[in-house]
Amino acid sequence: MLEIKAKLKTRRGAYALEVKGRLELPFDKRQKSRLRAQLDSGEAVALNLPRGEILRGGDLVVGSDGRIIEVVAAAEQLLHVVCGDSTALARAAYHLGNRHVPVQVGDGFLRIAADHVLESMLRGLGAALTPLQAPFEPEAGAYGAHSHHAGESAGAARIHAFGEPQDEGQEHAQDHANCGHDHSHHGHAKGAPHEHEH
Repeated sequence: MLEIKAKLKTRRGAYALEVKGRLELPFDKRQKSRLRAQLDSGEAVALNLPRGEILRGGDLVVGSDGRIIEVVAAAEQLLHVVCGDSTALARAAYHLGNRHVPVQVGDGFLRIAADHVLESMLRGLGAALTPLQAPFEPEAGAYGAHSHHAGESAGAARIHAFGEPQDEGQEHAQDHANCGHDHSHHGHAKGAPHEHEH
């Protein structure tokens, strides 16, 4: 089985590289660092990438035999969201973000994975929605400046993958009932005065 352990820092077209395979995956698979899949040829591959590495359409990865494989973002069932003005679009984005929904942001539109509950919420906010089949390339995730991972300085921001805990070994507890967040306490006593860099 071909093993893929590294993503090239360049995208297709930047150099004259010979691509010898295509790996087509939907977004939920492209955000996994460990995965078994198949190339377009049917050959089995095992993805073994560094944790938090998100593959995008057009990315190039290297197989254990030296072959360069192109990542293709598979078409998915999406909702294309537009609003009457930028304030309404920002409001829609806020409510989606408050639910930690992966969102693709474009010039005057948002795209999310098709979901009837979110569709109803967005229509209630006055958004116009169009179902479509297209590659999904959502934003990479929230910045984690409030947590410190091994090897990072206190001020270093790190992009977390969707569903990744904000602190190693701990859940990202959230208190959405009050529209706030209840993060772990980063070494200070619960209730003690402190600041977060958000």
